[in-house]
Amino acid sequence: MSVVETRAGAREWTGLAVLALPCLVVSMGSNVLHLALPGISGALGTTNEQLLWIVDGYVFLLAGSLMTMGALADRIGRRRLLLIGGGAYGALSLVAALSTTPEMLIVVRMLLGVAGATLMPSTLSLIRSMFTDQGQRTTALGVWTASFALGGVIGPLVGGVLLGAFWWGSVFFLAPPVMLLLVVLGPRLLPEFRGDDSHALDVRSFALSLVSVLLLVYGITRLAESGPGPQPLAALVVGSAVGARFLSRQRRRPTFGLDLFRCRAFTLPVVTNAVAFFVLYGMQFLLAQYLQLVLGLSPLEAGLWTIPSALGYLVGSAIAPHVAHRLSPGSALGAGLLVSAVGFGLLVPVPSGGGLTLYVVASVILSVGLAPVYVVATGLAVSAAPEQRAGIASALLETCTNLGGALGIAVLGSVAGIVFRAEMRRSPLPGVPTGDRSPARGTIAGAVDVARDLPASTAGPLLDAAGAAFGNAFQVTQELGAGLLVTSAISVVVLLRRISAG
Repeated sequence: MSVVETRAGAREWTGLAVLALPCLVVSMGSNVLHLALPGISGALGTTNEQLLWIVDGYVFLLAGSLMTMGALADRIGRRRLLLIGGGAYGALSLVAALSTTPEMLIVVRMLLGVAGATLMPSTLSLIRSMFTDQGQRTTALGVWTASFALGGVIGPLVGGVLLGAFWWGSVFFLAPPVMLLLVVLGPRLLPEFRGDDSHALDVRSFALSLVSVLLLVYGITRLAESGPGPQPLAALVVGSAVGARFLSRQRRRPTFGLDLFRCRAFTLPVVTNAVAFFVLYGMQFLLAQYLQLVLGLSPLEAGLWTIPSALGYLVGSAIAPHVAHRLSPGSALGAGLLVSAVGFGLLVPVPSGGGLTLYVVASVILSVGLAPVYVVATGLAVSAAPEQRAGIASALLETCTNLGGALGIAVLGSVAGIVFRAEMRRSPLPGVPTGDRSPARGTIAGAVDVARDLPASTAGPLLDAAGAAFGNAFQVTQELGAGLLVTSAISVVVLLRRISAG
């Protein structure tokens, strides 16, 4: 049964603004938290491991909960889940601001991840249902995507003002008033949509999906940050085993829409997004280290240098509907991927003398290219799924995107580590004590830590060698990223040539 395409009116566009608000504030919060970490560390006395959990605990629970929340949205209603999740997010943000111990903040951040997981599938599936006209839907998705980019632009600026005037907890006060507005306006401006609830609630599948994705993302992330070790490897093994059990159960009791992957019009856009974020997250992981550990920028300074990239993503989101209107889906995705590949290619000479100016130009170009890829691919994926399954389709899309990003950090981070260690083994490191040579040759962070305790005459050459080695590693990964994007561009043009935007 086909859905009749009717053009959205003022109510739907006003409702879209309501949907964009929580996305904006969540994006702002993610960008602001890193600025607050020094204040959190000083006030709560956190260890480095606790700081990692304050940041990553949210990400792990968000990724792990997406599929469950997508299935729940289709079952209980997308607006209802959005309002519950938004209200919980606002209330938990207040608790986070008033946290008195590191453990309390870690737990609250994890709960915020669960609440945040309600927002992506519910807002995206509501857009799918509210905008049945394909052109308007693409425009709405551009606005939705732009709200995240806008949060990346204004987040560091607002956060800097708040942290300059108040204590670290003030950054968590951004969410409550916005979420309160969502809870008040949502019932008036957003329609309710429910999917197929004929299947019995499968709590065991919910638990298996949560544990599997949570452990896989944790293992991949820790593998990239600290290398092979008992904890990340155990997490990957157990996560894979639980995932296999989940897939086996889904074959007998399908409740998570995995059969959607049999449809090329759904699978190819999902894979395209995963590949794009594989390259993007891997680049951002290495770039943060380059800006801070090689160039010596503070976290705030490094964050400010990323604002042009966020602006580029904002511009790309704005032009995405026009690109989608003028080109076929495969051509639109291919063009965006090729533009992004140019940006990644321009990043290659940055460590060898290109400087921050070239970095800004390159990052803007790759963002302008990636934004239409995300908008068009997302529109294709949610349009390919039946309307009654839009919630789980949105969740599958976002879960695969998150997994792609985590894999990008792990794989490109590992490649960079191999190149860095190979380069550092060629350096004699004169004056560096024998016991310090292994950590100095292991990672760029290890080299910087060792250099802090050495005299300037020894620390200088060590930092120069480490900076050059990391620069070479960065260049290799950007070349790989650009090559992967070009390959993906050719693939989507060929494989999507017979698939229309509708």
